[in-house]
Amino acid sequence: MLMQTGTRLVLAPLSRLAFRPVVEGRDNVPRHGPVILAANHLSFLDSVVIPLVAPRPVAFLAKDDYFRQPGVKGWLTRTCLTAIDAIAVERGGHRSAQASLRVALGVLAAGRAFGIHPEGSRSRDGRLYRGRTGVAWLALASGAPVVPVALLGTDRIQPVGARLPRPGRITVRFGTPLHVTRQAAGSGGQARRAVTDEIMTAIQKLSGQEVADRYNDPHSPS
Repeated sequence: MLMQTGTRLVLAPLSRLAFRPVVEGRDNVPRHGPVILAANHLSFLDSVVIPLVAPRPVAFLAKDDYFRQPGVKGWLTRTCLTAIDAIAVERGGHRSAQASLRVALGVLAAGRAFGIHPEGSRSRDGRLYRGRTGVAWLALASGAPVVPVALLGTDRIQPVGARLPRPGRITVRFGTPLHVTRQAAGSGGQARRAVTDEIMTAIQKLSGQEVADRYNDPHSPS
């Protein structure tokens, strides 16, 4: 734990030096209790930057492959992910998705902050894709407020496919918390869809991205 805290204390000023982040709406993130930070997804850096600029630790799920990479790069990746409270999970398939949501629910049940990218995969063209309903399931199951988050510029610093980031400036915007209740939203798939669409609309208002009215296909050339 001491090593994790120490690494975080080193990473935070380094990120400010390298990325010169402009952070807006930081006070919108509750300092205590469970909260979901739902963000757009443009770069691998997104899940690293948010925990480093947020006013409290934020746990993201990360593919377990990242924790098994060999060599110096693998060591650096594991060190950084551990420092920002990333949680290793197996990805791929319906069962692993459900297992990931249960892990996330456990984070929230412990009163912690959990970060999620409702689009799933990183956007390759800069557009905001349709959100998947896991974020709504988490909000309804936990009762945690949802803070919409927009990242701008991370795709220029580390585009999809780039091995290492380059210096540049990024912006992180934390929006007003959304409070979702089962009583107001109802239950079932339609309720989860409606809540997810509300969250994605809030993200788009912060990011200004063009909306792609479909799910993101990570294998699509577009």
